[in-house]
Amino acid sequence: MYNRIYVPVDNSAHSNRAIQAAVQVGRAFNAGLVGCHVYAAKMHEYRFKQMEYSLPEEYLEENELERQRKIHDSLITLGLKLISDSYLDGLKTLCENEGLPFESRMIDGKHHTEIRRDLEASDCDLVVLGVLGLGRQRDSQIGSVCERVTRSCRQDAWVIKHVPEKDEPERDTILVGIDGSPQSFGALDTALELARKFGKKVELIGVYDPYLHYMVFNGLVGCLTEKAAKVFRFEEQNQLHEEIIDTGLAKIYQSHLDVAEQMAGEADMEVSKTLLDGKTFQKIHDHVRKTKPWLLVMGRIGLHGDPKEEGLGSNSENLLRLAECDILLTTKEVRPSLDIRAEESIRWTEQAEERMTRVPKLVVGIARTAILRMALEKGHSVITSSLLDEAMDRFMPKQGPMDRLAEAVAIGKAQEHAVAVCKGCGVTAHEPNPAICTVCGSKSFDVMTAEMVESLVNAEGGASDEASYDGRTLRWTEESKSALYSIDDAYLRRRTKARIEKSARLKKLGTVTLEFAQRLIEEETGRPFAGSNGNGAHSAKPEPDPEANGKRLIARDAQNNPLFSAFEWTADATARVLRVPAGFMRNRTQDRIEELAREKGCQQIDLAQVEAGIEMGLKMMAEMIAKQNGAAPVEHREEQVAEGKCPAAQEFAANVSHDEEPLNEVSAMNELKAMRMLLADKPKAEGETSH
Repeated sequence: MYNRIYVPVDNSAHSNRAIQAAVQVGRAFNAGLVGCHVYAAKMHEYRFKQMEYSLPEEYLEENELERQRKIHDSLITLGLKLISDSYLDGLKTLCENEGLPFESRMIDGKHHTEIRRDLEASDCDLVVLGVLGLGRQRDSQIGSVCERVTRSCRQDAWVIKHVPEKDEPERDTILVGIDGSPQSFGALDTALELARKFGKKVELIGVYDPYLHYMVFNGLVGCLTEKAAKVFRFEEQNQLHEEIIDTGLAKIYQSHLDVAEQMAGEADMEVSKTLLDGKTFQKIHDHVRKTKPWLLVMGRIGLHGDPKEEGLGSNSENLLRLAECDILLTTKEVRPSLDIRAEESIRWTEQAEERMTRVPKLVVGIARTAILRMALEKGHSVITSSLLDEAMDRFMPKQGPMDRLAEAVAIGKAQEHAVAVCKGCGVTAHEPNPAICTVCGSKSFDVMTAEMVESLVNAEGGASDEASYDGRTLRWTEESKSALYSIDDAYLRRRTKARIEKSARLKKLGTVTLEFAQRLIEEETGRPFAGSNGNGAHSAKPEPDPEANGKRLIARDAQNNPLFSAFEWTADATARVLRVPAGFMRNRTQDRIEELAREKGCQQIDLAQVEAGIEMGLKMMAEMIAKQNGAAPVEHREEQVAEGKCPAAQEFAANVSHDEEPLNEVSAMNELKAMRMLLADKPKAEGETSH
């Protein structure tokens, strides 16, 4: 596999460990070694000339100065060459003892520049180097030479990061990052060969990120314009991700692990698989810290990387710095035989190819591979539009499930039932009593019943509802809330809360307990949860600054959600706006009311202005629904709602105008829900009687 190994040396701890590793690999593959040391004689000469003016007067005479220059140049050049010889002699001796070919290189110049130039001209296929050199400091993560060489070299780079303690047992596992890219499968191929040569176990790890969209939306809600916010429809976006897209992502990454396992089986190697959710580099870093592998093997770039660009992918870049084990960054590209067989044996109809042109470039590779694998699995030799529909039904919803999903959101349909979490991949099943996991095929589940949750709630001081940014509520136990508000940094606290909310939704949990929140709090803060403040009580929830951003606290609703405003509010106006569902709906309603007050130059908001703001919002919602879903005109809105003619109960297809492309394909059910709730709270006009 490796024929010629390049080893830069400098007599540092990591460099000496790199020498040992390079000799081991050379012995395993009968490879020759090239040892290199770069010394900086020219730099010393330049510095000496810069300092000549500070010499004593007797040395500044011209002949004497020339003599000093020759002495200095001779000593520096000879001395540095002797040092280089000494550094390389140890590696040469080890190679001779193992019967391995060896070549030494001594180069004068700037370290990383000369090493990169020498590597570019060499026929070496692996470079082994220490992450830190002689300039190592207490807080150093990576040396400048290692960073520049690893980023730019075209060879595989084995970076020595772990220097074993005395009597520390040798580690036994090679961890391989799999994301479905050709370089990740190439990394697997390399890892399998190393495992066979060194007698190591192999573990595959895949990570998908279901939290990104929730984090982005959580940050967007306060800065989008009203028009943009209506188009986004945050609640349906989140529901769509939780019910469909996140599970589809899990299935795709599980399929990558399954294909990698099949490749290992073809090579007569057994592997274990781990599927995690979260930020890729962080989850792999945490897993490395926990399992302590012998070596982490990854491709230089991942699924979204551009092979034409120099440098490393973001995950490789981060783990090069952070991973607490040796890391091997590979350049080999391998396409699994399953995918090759599918490409060679399966044809696409013109209609199917045309539909694939509509897929965003960023994900077209993932989509094409998933469809080909499914076609091969089902025995198809031609991919048609109907097969694309079937693939979409597996990874994304048809219109029917979308409508049912939207209707459930619109009418607030929710019920407490048992939750089953797969022990294999950690994905929560859609049904309380699943027979098999739809992601990894496991039949083993952990079940959390409503009774178990209630017992935890009682043990943790009860629970109360907390609104998320999109208006949905989640129950938090008192201890879990106290744990969250023990985070002093407001931004970090908000980010952690968003991740806990998203994780609870993924797990289909209606209640956040301390045990559930604690793990995520520790991951986000990077430190162990303190637990209590010394007297058994958790930190109290900090009161917001009443004068923050020029606003003051007007009132709180029954769930303790605050209403901040720069305006004065009458009591009846306050009571009315607090009846609007907390979160996104209430925030947007308040924005409209205050905008009207500013237009009229009012300092105090009364009930009439609140009703005017609500009415304006209702008209905007109705107009949008009429435009997109063919609903009744604005003037018939109240009549339609009163009669219960909710489009959520009917099948519909969104009509998109040619001049306005929607940002998503989610229906307008949340607007209908808001309209129904707001109209239900409208005070009856004079003379109007109840029916």
